[in-house]
Amino acid sequence: MKPKHIKKLLMSEIKNVASQPHNYCSNPDTDFTRNRKLSMEKMLHGIMGMESKSLTNELLDLFHASAQTPTASAFIQQRNKIKPKAFESIFKNFSKNLMDLFDKDMPVFAIDGSDIQIPTNPNDSDSYISGTNGHKGYNLLHINALYDLNKHIYSDVIIQKAKERDEHKALQDLVDYSEITRALVIADRGYESFNSMAHIQEKGWFFLIRVKDGNNGIKQGLDLPETECFDINISLKLTRKKTNAVKDLFKDKNHYRMVSSTQPFDYLPLKNRKAEPTKFYELNFRIVRFPISEDTYETVVTNLDKDKYPPADLKKLYASRWGIETSFRDLKYTIGLLNFHSKKVMCILQEIYAHMTMYNFAEMITSHVVIEKKQRKHTYKANFSVAAHICRLFYRGKTTPPDLEAIIAKNLIPIRPDRHRERNIKAKNFQGFLYRVA
Repeated sequence: MKPKHIKKLLMSEIKNVASQPHNYCSNPDTDFTRNRKLSMEKMLHGIMGMESKSLTNELLDLFHASAQTPTASAFIQQRNKIKPKAFESIFKNFSKNLMDLFDKDMPVFAIDGSDIQIPTNPNDSDSYISGTNGHKGYNLLHINALYDLNKHIYSDVIIQKAKERDEHKALQDLVDYSEITRALVIADRGYESFNSMAHIQEKGWFFLIRVKDGNNGIKQGLDLPETECFDINISLKLTRKKTNAVKDLFKDKNHYRMVSSTQPFDYLPLKNRKAEPTKFYELNFRIVRFPISEDTYETVVTNLDKDKYPPADLKKLYASRWGIETSFRDLKYTIGLLNFHSKKVMCILQEIYAHMTMYNFAEMITSHVVIEKKQRKHTYKANFSVAAHICRLFYRGKTTPPDLEAIIAKNLIPIRPDRHRERNIKAKNFQGFLYRVA
């Protein structure tokens, strides 16, 4: 796909939103009705291309260092008029257009979440986390992203405040609201639940979810082989009823399971009266356990066909889920998601959607650049840090496709799939406005 075509798709979405200020502004009757330097289209275009510089320097770049560059104050007043919904619309429509350009092979999605620390504001109770053991409090947003592992782009996202965080509900909403008719969702242990599996099953999608390998979670109560590895089919009828007749059925552990009234399950009523027929929901899946090292094993549940997807293929599929983890790293540190230009949550949401759009823009261009194969020790790929920077310059009209593709193809890094390092789970603090690059 040519870079010019990808840019045209993005600019078209920006123009489309800018042409409907009444749908995306706080005061539809008055906002962006006058002719100003910072029109709605200029605002959308500028925020979409923001890096990690100070706001004044971002504006100087946007207006090509002109003496007529608007002040930071004027920019802030204009951006406060735009709802985050405007950037969400651009992100989702641009992502959908990119997905539609590909063949109709079944998409393979990874679902995961990531915390984003934002400026501290104790008055925002939904995102504020009180400090413990003498530590200061802080505010968090949680990103729930659906990432296409083959196309390397974000398909959809739901953003929640820290105390509203519900990864199960986010997964179910991302599946339910998707217009895609057939897909595979790969998820880590935190997403194991009968309710999520049922939502995916009802959608006509497939799931591959890692579950707890011990006696807890979905495995608990099932009659499973005592061998180290196994692959068995389960057809589980779920119900909330607790009559003696139903309790007798629960003795068949691999076919009947009781769902308590405190456990969310959207396809059974909370109460099933004694006089009413027993309502069941049938959930069909495989539970598979396979080795990942000499003495370590993983257990997954899936509704993928046993003949087409043996345990070895499931192992490879699940390993591919790591792509979403590396995408979060690139989104935060290469695209600059952690460096905001406002303390207001509304403006921060604008930038989150803008950065995710820019990630898709840069990744889509980079993935279509041909890398020349040579006799080398390693296979090489484009350096995404360099690629993202040159793609931003292309977005701003400061370079053209021949140079764009040549620079990306020239700046390469080796692929080392067997390299491992300890995961750094130390929280990253919000970077203040006074400590930005020039």
